[in-house]
Amino acid sequence: MSASLLRRGLELLEAPGRGKAPGVLQRGPGGPRTAGSARRKKAAPGPGRSKATVKGKVVKSAIEEYCKKKAVNHLRTNLQYMTNGRFVADKAVTQQVLTQNRGRKSKDQPPEKKAKKKSEGTVFTEEDFRKFEREYFGTA
Repeated sequence: MSASLLRRGLELLEAPGRGKAPGVLQRGPGGPRTAGSARRKKAAPGPGRSKATVKGKVVKSAIEEYCKKKAVNHLRTNLQYMTNGRFVADKAVTQQVLTQNRGRKSKDQPPEKKAKKKSEGTVFTEEDFRKFEREYFGTA
């Protein structure tokens, strides 16, 4: 334990009515090591300062950096913003935006919807078929 720490501890524990500590522990202003100790005090780094760092660089906490770069889900706020808006775009405009933002590769394209072919009704009626049978085959 250094003499200065011991001195400070004794000063804290000193009774309020007493004066300064005895002369053995106390150094005067003209002590032999006054200039050297002042130089050391001036050169000594503070408790939170490191000599190995670049001047002006602040040491960052890894947890703070992680929290800054952590992905944030903005879905809820975006949905509130979108639903509270008064302007509603046309379906044609939204479809155009969706097609523009869709990927251009063939794997990104949705399969094309093929139109179902309607079964075409016959042009001829049942009566026309009977008439054709009579004329072609000669049956009654």
